[in-house]
Amino acid sequence: MTCADIDLRYVCDTDVARAARVAGPYAGVEATASLDEVLADPAVEAVAVATPAATHLDIALAALDAGKHVLVEKPLASSYEEGRRLVEAAERRGLVIMCDHTYCYTPAVQRIRQLVLDGTLGDIQFVDSVRINLGLVQSDVDVLWDLAPHDLSILDYVLPDGCRPLAVAAHGADPIGAGVACVAYLTLQLPGGAIAHSHVNWLSPTKVRTIIIGGSKRTLVWDDLNPVQRISLYDRGVDLSRAGTLGEDDRREATISYRAGDMVAPALHEREALQVMMSEFARSVRSGQPSVTDGRAGLRILDVLEAASRSLAFQGAVVPLRNQE
Repeated sequence: MTCADIDLRYVCDTDVARAARVAGPYAGVEATASLDEVLADPAVEAVAVATPAATHLDIALAALDAGKHVLVEKPLASSYEEGRRLVEAAERRGLVIMCDHTYCYTPAVQRIRQLVLDGTLGDIQFVDSVRINLGLVQSDVDVLWDLAPHDLSILDYVLPDGCRPLAVAAHGADPIGAGVACVAYLTLQLPGGAIAHSHVNWLSPTKVRTIIIGGSKRTLVWDDLNPVQRISLYDRGVDLSRAGTLGEDDRREATISYRAGDMVAPALHEREALQVMMSEFARSVRSGQPSVTDGRAGLRILDVLEAASRSLAFQGAVVPLRNQE
């Protein structure tokens, strides 16, 4: 992947031979094992951090201290407090810190955001996401911290500001004895009585990547593994007739009707999401304007993940979110 807005100068890795293999196809790119060497080079304006989450704080802080803008892969850090330190350090220095929530830069998710924000779906009533596969079981993070950031970042991006999650409850299981949850279910309370649910799983023999967003007007289905029809928009749903304000007794007598309208599949212009994301990072650096997946967005994801971990520890207790801006 190449990006016209980015000039790659270094590939830095503790294994310099591995760095050299990565840098090999790119003329003029130097492989090094020294982060200090990279940060001392005045020609380097920004760094991308693609390391284990536990190392994000130290590496990103060192880059910010050196006056470099920073792009960090998900999650932003290994805790909300560490993420807050990174965001505040960047803001004090007038530098950009951005989280690599690549799904937010796919044509499908960008179209979903448009359809939600322009009112095509109506008021959001429910969200149901599934991200399951026979994945790499990890020892340092559970399945929530590994897989859920993808769908949580999509929700953070597409839902309007007034529809951000208020609280979370999580249930998980470790049926193979890995020491961490390998299967998990996450439930988010949304304003207005709406609900969002996410299923993440390392143990499924089949791979599924779907999100359903139900609205008062239409329901959207996103199937990331269907290249022909990633988005389907259904004019189908349930309506409850109201003659004024219904009391509890009247509600039982309310008329329920079912819509069974058309389904349309909006055309999408496919683009490489990683390239779009890198261009957004370059734009943010040059303009000083925050990206759609800036540090604050990364913090909101960490808020949900930490609350989910607390909920898991207390057998699914509902944990309120900070709801910081």
